[in-house]
Amino acid sequence: MREMEKTADTQVSQMKYSVLMSVYAKDKPEYLFEAIKSMLAQTVPPEQFVIVIDGPVLDELMQPIYEYQRYYVDLFTIVLLEKNGGLGHALNEGLKHCRNELVARMDADDISMPERCEKELACFCEDERLDICGCNLDEFEGEPENVLTARIVPSEYEQIKRFMRRRQAFNHATVIYKKSAVIKAGGYIPLKRKEDFDLFSRMLTEGCHAKNLEASLYLCRVDRNGYKRRKSWDNLRSAIYVYWRHLKRHGCTLGDFLIICSAEMLFLILPDVMMKWISDNFLRSKAHKI
Repeated sequence: MREMEKTADTQVSQMKYSVLMSVYAKDKPEYLFEAIKSMLAQTVPPEQFVIVIDGPVLDELMQPIYEYQRYYVDLFTIVLLEKNGGLGHALNEGLKHCRNELVARMDADDISMPERCEKELACFCEDERLDICGCNLDEFEGEPENVLTARIVPSEYEQIKRFMRRRQAFNHATVIYKKSAVIKAGGYIPLKRKEDFDLFSRMLTEGCHAKNLEASLYLCRVDRNGYKRRKSWDNLRSAIYVYWRHLKRHGCTLGDFLIICSAEMLFLILPDVMMKWISDNFLRSKAHKI
């Protein structure tokens, strides 16, 4: 038994994967520095780190990237885009430069726990059919120790499919997915919101296998102004368009579609304080220390 476990550990430690991150003008250098650092500190380190610069940015934002490049000469692949095209477009461009089949998403202002990638890679090692593996995350404000809420997602495949009828079943930035499966599904489409929901909906309806680890292995930085940025008619139209596509591919029922569109419209008209209260009490769970 110990020999089998040792063999499995060896296989995981030898697995190669690329990190895929998008950076744009509003990201903060100090947060970016911490985000990159957390991925370089993984117990199974990445073989490649792809960073997409989504449009013009200040030199101070590039500084953390240059500093890390100096020490990890062959690790980083920097993709420069002339114009800001949004997260979906940036990730599509970055995927073209990922040289490994397994790709780990990472946001430019968050922190991955050291064993995140090792534990997710182990799932791919155990199940060759697996196409997407993510995990739960904890949300913090200010310092990483100040954890406020948690985003808990379903763990098993059938649960994920049921959950996905009305809500996102993955914490996007926590996932490792197979590059070939993402490309086969058509990649990300350029949207103001929900580009990850749209992608994962297509992947699941096309038969991709998925799971989420029950552990919280990712720290997500929360922004008090995040609710305000989401409140616009353009964002609402984008969300309804995604849900309409979801309905047309039979990812949900007409009843599900009407419920989630009504919820999006309600969030647009509610005061920010009430939106936050509903989100924290009904869409999030009480946080726990990792």
